[in-house]
Amino acid sequence: MKQKLLSLLAIFLMGFVLTGCGSTSADSEKADGSDNAKLSKNEKIIGDGSSTVFPILEIVNEEFNAEYGKAAEIGVSGTGAGFDKFIAGETDFQNASRGIKDEEKKALEDAGIEYTELQVGTDGLTVAVNMSNDFVTDLTFEELYKIYKGEAKTWKDVRSDFPNEEIKVYGPDQSHGTHDFFVEEVMNDEDVVGELIQDTNQVVNAVASDEYAIGFFGYNYYLNNQDTLKAISIKGPDNEEAVEPTEENVKSFEYPLSRPLYIYVSNKSVKENNSVKTFLNYTLEISQDAAVEAGYVGLDDVKLKEEQDKLESIK
Repeated sequence: MKQKLLSLLAIFLMGFVLTGCGSTSADSEKADGSDNAKLSKNEKIIGDGSSTVFPILEIVNEEFNAEYGKAAEIGVSGTGAGFDKFIAGETDFQNASRGIKDEEKKALEDAGIEYTELQVGTDGLTVAVNMSNDFVTDLTFEELYKIYKGEAKTWKDVRSDFPNEEIKVYGPDQSHGTHDFFVEEVMNDEDVVGELIQDTNQVVNAVASDEYAIGFFGYNYYLNNQDTLKAISIKGPDNEEAVEPTEENVKSFEYPLSRPLYIYVSNKSVKENNSVKTFLNYTLEISQDAAVEAGYVGLDDVKLKEEQDKLESIK
């Protein structure tokens, strides 16, 4: 009888230990993060493109690395140059501060690359002058056209009550989606006349260094340099009055130079590279906070769900 009780006790204890071990294993897997375990060290995550979108992805990448112990390689060659790399199959995703052009769609089709467009935030392209400029507070699209077409050589040519001082005109060069967006929206697809610079930070510095300069760039460049720059309110074709570039006005698209910020993703990379898929899922998951932290406007919950559903539909 005693031997039988000891045997039953041994069986009970063994079952308890096995159950405990099973719980420990499951808890351990959960603690380590099952998603983390699925990410192969051999899988690279490669992106490139817009310097405007980059601050959002930079924040995402830091958080992703902290969470998963893996980081994406993200270049900042500009929207146009980034699309060239995307078309060549060199990247898994392409950051863009404008929508894809027809010729880029055709090139991707010819290359056999299927892609999906995802919005990650909203920007208000900001026109700014030097902080010491006390005469310009607002401009119309027509006045911007005159300035950036080279028709207005001095500020007095823009408005008669402005000073007779030469305008120093700056902007990002053709490698940037910001340049393309401005040309399309303000210039009627005509070329910009002025000093065009590849590094947007140099555009900011040029305007900040000259009392009579003007430049344009993404909203976050203005936010990060408010002590040396003055943002100009803009009156577009559909505005009764000039509208200031604020978070509220950008989000509502009342500000006439509001624009979506995109990531174009390779469907093949999403389907075949789990690290890429995980990174993009994570990007959308924290995009609202990342966009705000980067100085842009995050998507509302409905729009975010639409973008997540688009990514999930890639099978």
